[in-house]
Amino acid sequence: MNIENTQSQMRKGVLEYCILSIIKRGEAYPGDIIDEMKSAGLQLLEGTLYPLLNRLKNAEILTYQWVESSSGPPRKYFRLTEKGAKFYTLLEATWQELATGVSVVTRQDQ
Repeated sequence: MNIENTQSQMRKGVLEYCILSIIKRGEAYPGDIIDEMKSAGLQLLEGTLYPLLNRLKNAEILTYQWVESSSGPPRKYFRLTEKGAKFYTLLEATWQELATGVSVVTRQDQ
């Protein structure tokens, strides 16, 4: 069995929730999302992030606005829509359920 494949699948399962958690706090620029994920010890590549953001935008979970930048071209900042906020609430409940269940099942002192 290939451990890297299993690890990758585990990461993909929580990636969307983590990205939406960052955006939920306020408008977010993709580069800042990548930096925050990396600082948390979670690897995220642009080639993974941009398709996910576009998929969420097309599903009306996210919207964006262009903001002028003093250091180059305008930047696209993403934020949750009303539909996205409801979606996030459901994801958060699911995460809490999973985290609690995994903690109970994997407890070493049983």
